[in-house]
Amino acid sequence: MPSSAEARECLAHLDGVRVEYDAPLNRYARFGVGGPADVLLDAASEEAFARALEAVRGLGVPWTVIGGGTNLIVADEGYRGAVLRYTADSIIAEATRVRAEAGAILQDLVDFTIEHGLAGIQTMTGIPGWVGGAVYGNAGAYGRSINQSIAAVRFFDGQRVRSFTNQECGFSYRESAFKARKDWIVFSADLTLARGEAAELRAKANDILDIRNAKYPPTMKCAGSIFKNLILAELEPHVREVVPERAIIEGKVPSAWFLEQVEAKGMRRGDIHVAGYHANLIYNGGEGTSRQVREIIDELKARVIERFGLELEEEVQYVGFAAR
Repeated sequence: MPSSAEARECLAHLDGVRVEYDAPLNRYARFGVGGPADVLLDAASEEAFARALEAVRGLGVPWTVIGGGTNLIVADEGYRGAVLRYTADSIIAEATRVRAEAGAILQDLVDFTIEHGLAGIQTMTGIPGWVGGAVYGNAGAYGRSINQSIAAVRFFDGQRVRSFTNQECGFSYRESAFKARKDWIVFSADLTLARGEAAELRAKANDILDIRNAKYPPTMKCAGSIFKNLILAELEPHVREVVPERAIIEGKVPSAWFLEQVEAKGMRRGDIHVAGYHANLIYNGGEGTSRQVREIIDELKARVIERFGLELEEEVQYVGFAAR
């Protein structure tokens, strides 16, 4: 960063932007690990975000954008530069079409649609994080992904605000064009849903929430599943041959199955644990560090490569780490 005085003067008069220096990112990431960012900027509107990004670029410092911090692992050293968040969170409906801004909590969107008798994303109840992150990573659960309901996405390409149709968003399993182009920032999503009975949707969501909370307690410091599941048809023949039919779910093989075969359950580095009941769940049991998280992730990947010749891919995103 430039001198503190220079940076503070540049960022002091940004309307609609909350500025926090030496922001402890472990408070903004569910895993609860990581050091501070030089500065965190929360922008409450599209115009404010564009101004904040322009100011940061003018300072010539590294910058990155995060959302609700659900899938983040932040380096112990923190982030030397500016971290931006788009925090606008309105949700509105017109008939069966819903617009949610990227800073809206995903659970609030799920609850909103249920209360309005709109079906399509009720299976995503209990998934933490914000709407922008859900679009970015094409979040989903129980046979549904958010892309199946998206009509359009409004985003900032660094120069202007644009809109993509569903097809233009390049969605695939846990992927999108926005994940491939991290300089494209999701501002809002339009969803087209179907009519449903609110009571039935709520009952279904509550059943799912009970299962999810048993697996991922709301107070647990974790990022949910660490690794993506694998599409059976994309696996090498020698890998497909060893996967039992019972392990295949909707054409995918859970990463947890491969991890179980290499005795992942119960692994530990300091306060970072692999759950004893779920091989694809790593959690912070207290005062763990991001270095310990990376050590476990690297060890798990190495074991699966050695056993199956298969490289698992993380769902989690990293902030503050050197590229490798």
